[in-house]
Amino acid sequence: MYKIFIYIALFFIFAFIGWIIEVINSLIVDKKFVNRGFLIGPVVPIYGFGGIAITLFLSRYSDEPITLFCMATIICSILEYFTSYFMEKIFNTRWWDYSNKKFNLNGRICLRNLAAFGLMGLVMVKYAVPFIINILEKIDPVLLKTIVSILLVIIMVDLCISTKIIYNVKTATLTIKDSTEEISAKVKEVLMKKGVFTRRVAHAFPDFRINTSFFKRVDKMK
Repeated sequence: MYKIFIYIALFFIFAFIGWIIEVINSLIVDKKFVNRGFLIGPVVPIYGFGGIAITLFLSRYSDEPITLFCMATIICSILEYFTSYFMEKIFNTRWWDYSNKKFNLNGRICLRNLAAFGLMGLVMVKYAVPFIINILEKIDPVLLKTIVSILLVIIMVDLCISTKIIYNVKTATLTIKDSTEEISAKVKEVLMKKGVFTRRVAHAFPDFRINTSFFKRVDKMK
């Protein structure tokens, strides 16, 4: 049971590091601070899940850097692709789109990002994970379990609130009687007029694109 709490703590650490990476990228590319990610808090869960998957499945390859890099790239590509796919199916929205990047697959993943994830996986398994686990194991078990439990409650509340906010995007699409390429911009205009958390989503995913096939299906049903 204690080991499970260690891995949950790792999840939060990886998710927080991912948030920092996304924020730094926004500062470099867009020259401004953007609270990136699906959740309101400073975590990006896909990094957490990716970090845990890499730790569980690839630790045995810590002395094989080439294998570790390739396997980390594969795991992250699968995770990012299907995260994009299922989020689009659930919310009728493509939250990120790499169609303008070279060597992309359906705009969901691209070679540049995957190479970066592979390198991160290599560094994580070989250096970061052993270092972090060593620190976590020095924390009093009761204290560690208490902190992790509190963080779990917070992230579950955040998840509920954020899911409700994200559904505002899907609701906004129903208020716009248009199926042109301009619909994403129109939805963004609607979102920017709503509450601060909803506006945060519009800023966090500036390249989101509404799946216009949704409207074609609705029109056929009429």
